[in-house]
Amino acid sequence: MKEILILEGGFNEEHKVSLKTSNEVRKILKKNNFKFKTLLVNPKTFKKDIIHYSNNFLCFNALHGPFGEDGKIQKILSNQKFKFTHSGINSSKTCFSKVKSKIKIIKNNIPTPAFLEINSNLLNKNYLNKCKKKFDKFIIKPNESGSSFGIRIIKNDNDFNNLINNLAKYKKEIINHQSLIIEKYIAGSELTVSVLEFENNIEALEVTEILTKNKFFDYKAKYSRGFSKHILPAKIPKAIHKKCLQYALNAHKVLNCKSISRSDFIFNKVDHKIYYLETNTQPGLTPISLVPEQAKFKKISFERMILQILKTANE
Repeated sequence: MKEILILEGGFNEEHKVSLKTSNEVRKILKKNNFKFKTLLVNPKTFKKDIIHYSNNFLCFNALHGPFGEDGKIQKILSNQKFKFTHSGINSSKTCFSKVKSKIKIIKNNIPTPAFLEINSNLLNKNYLNKCKKKFDKFIIKPNESGSSFGIRIIKNDNDFNNLINNLAKYKKEIINHQSLIIEKYIAGSELTVSVLEFENNIEALEVTEILTKNKFFDYKAKYSRGFSKHILPAKIPKAIHKKCLQYALNAHKVLNCKSISRSDFIFNKVDHKIYYLETNTQPGLTPISLVPEQAKFKKISFERMILQILKTANE
């Protein structure tokens, strides 16, 4: 195996999560006597920084969020002839765009909530009134971001008025995000499924239902102990469980993901349907992350999972 270069940081809204992922990966590399180095990634200087390393290094991409999982760093690494973990340029770019991934998913007959895309500069009271008329209840969020950054859930007049009254503040919050997605709100259970590649086999691991103490599964709920509860396996009908695993597997293949992915869904108990939300090609690998938890449930150790991610990168 080549020497490993762990890419960490990224200086975005998921910088701290990336450092936690990197820390867990380092433990496994040390335990298995791998030679490795770490590079704190600055998107503004990365193209120059990576030149100082021989492309004999295999890059473990421990980044999350913009630049790290949107195809940009993948393109630079590919152009410099570096092998790297996780998905490639096009898959990363597609999955990081909620709109692009949903378009592909729709073409492959996986249900997803109705949606609109808008430039954040054009977001105003009149447009939001049209959205309320069209969807009644809706979710607004950046099209290209992770960790539930910038999400607003509009379920009633009070939510809507709060968004309108604080629109200038909201637009300032999402100033670095040009594209927004406005999606019909579907009430139901939040489900997630991890997919992992082993040799020639691709397996959807398990279905987890996420319960949160917060209004929704936001950044704090995802990365702070005690703010969310994971029901593993999810307490859902067998037919729904089977379909959820199949949808996640299909999404992984349709979106051309590599090595590992995690897809999120909503199960609406009224119409008894599962709705696809998004696929994450760089899911968190922190001690309380969903993917390691599902792997452990399937008797797959964290160590084996990291080694497998490295192996698929080296193929």
